[in-house]
Amino acid sequence: ADAPKLKIENTRGYGAEVVLYDRFTQDRVAIGKKIAGDRGLTLVPPFDDERIIAGQGTAGLEIAQDAKAMGLTFDAVLVPCSGGGLTAGIATALAELSPKTQVYGVEPANFDDTARSLAAGKRVANTGTTPSLCDALMTEMPGELTFPIIQRLVKALSVTDDEALAAMQHAFFNLKLIAEPGGAAAFAALLSGKVDVRGKTVAVVLSGGNVDAEVFKRALAQ
Repeated sequence: ADAPKLKIENTRGYGAEVVLYDRFTQDRVAIGKKIAGDRGLTLVPPFDDERIIAGQGTAGLEIAQDAKAMGLTFDAVLVPCSGGGLTAGIATALAELSPKTQVYGVEPANFDDTARSLAAGKRVANTGTTPSLCDALMTEMPGELTFPIIQRLVKALSVTDDEALAAMQHAFFNLKLIAEPGGAAAFAALLSGKVDVRGKTVAVVLSGGNVDAEVFKRALAQ
């Protein structure tokens, strides 16, 4: 229910029925399973599915292909990280095609379940109810399928909402790109110095441009 109005309206505009829920008091997986069961539908997970991981991993293939075409090897790739589908997919592709490249998954500071899970050696959930502007990255915990991949191949970073807003502003004025807060998280980690990139060749994934006007105004006013 706290998703950007633009995202909700556009999804309805494509002809979908949108079911809203409270992310802090309800379980979206349980809601999805009930709807699928009641209507005889197929539930497509957003990240914890081998086919989803493979599909999102094609971004990693493109990164490797672009690097080869430019005669480069990326030292690092920074990726916005939610449940880990995109992160795990990209890391899997690069482990095969560019094994010297370190992949970093970047989360909101208040939803750093991947970082805490890596530190604990097991999946741990977010327990707080502090919202983040990075709504697309606010998952409860890493996926069952994605986490073992991330354990092997990925390091985790986190950024604040203000850092995400600053990255959105930079992307707009300097790159001529519109990015939503979650989509700008990896770029925010780069700009805020969360990883040392001096003398290195780095790729950054900016994923998603679903941002309400009010939030975008905040970003431009940073």
